[in-house]
Amino acid sequence: MKRTLFALLFVIAPLTGYAVEQMIPAGSLLQCTVSEPKLSSKTTDVGDPILCQVGHVELYGRSVLPHGSYLEGRFEDYKDPGHLVGKGWMELKFDRMFIPPGQIIPVSAKVVYVPKYTVDKQGRILGKGHAVRDTVEWLVPVLWPIDLINLPRRGPRPVLKPETRLTLKIMDDFGVPEATGYSQYQPNYVPRDQYGYSQRPMTYTPPPAPAPPAPVYQQMNYAPPSPPPPTVLMLRNGHQTLATEYWYDAGGAQVRYVALNGVAMVFPSGLLDVQATVAINRSRGVPFNVPSANY
Repeated sequence: MKRTLFALLFVIAPLTGYAVEQMIPAGSLLQCTVSEPKLSSKTTDVGDPILCQVGHVELYGRSVLPHGSYLEGRFEDYKDPGHLVGKGWMELKFDRMFIPPGQIIPVSAKVVYVPKYTVDKQGRILGKGHAVRDTVEWLVPVLWPIDLINLPRRGPRPVLKPETRLTLKIMDDFGVPEATGYSQYQPNYVPRDQYGYSQRPMTYTPPPAPAPPAPVYQQMNYAPPSPPPPTVLMLRNGHQTLATEYWYDAGGAQVRYVALNGVAMVFPSGLLDVQATVAINRSRGVPFNVPSANY
């Protein structure tokens, strides 16, 4: 019985280890992006840390490294270009990988490709010399004064611009914990096709209905009605006056009226030219009624 249990444990142990870690073999190529601006020997000292964001990595059709993984390395060594001969170079080495949420894995990686630069077999990034340009310029005697001025100047250093994508080769095998990867047995696994696009069916969520517009309360400004136009009282002597109210008084012997300033006035009724008063008020659109006697 003990032998049977021992044999089962001997068989199950390797399978359990395979389920726990996903191995990345030596010789695999990883791509990462350096976000530091103008990385060179002029801006960085030997031993300074360097971070490189790891891109999407697939193995056997599955994503191995989760989003947010990055490599940590050091500015290992450099050589500035000479004044007359010799190209400059710099060397970067990466030895650790950080995997969310907090895994740290020791790795050994070497830079093998940098856009627009040559990388030697030691992983050093070689600068661009100007031997051809100098040779052509020294063959033209007219340019000799310019060449003499440029003699003290050094050649160009290798400089990595922001968002430069490096290609690294893994030198030793290392394992990635399965719990940190996007395993197909986990609920957050997203199946992808050969081009890296998600194959999870997309569900359409309608946007929320817009809120009804808030009621606009308009302030009603009350405008009192304008007073009626005054009545023109035409006298026989040619004078005229304006009245807001008018009537006969004293048995029809007098015409009383209220002037525009609110003062009550009176004049004999015989002085009122009724026909002229009716005509002038009709032309103004103001009705005129012959005042009745107030006994």
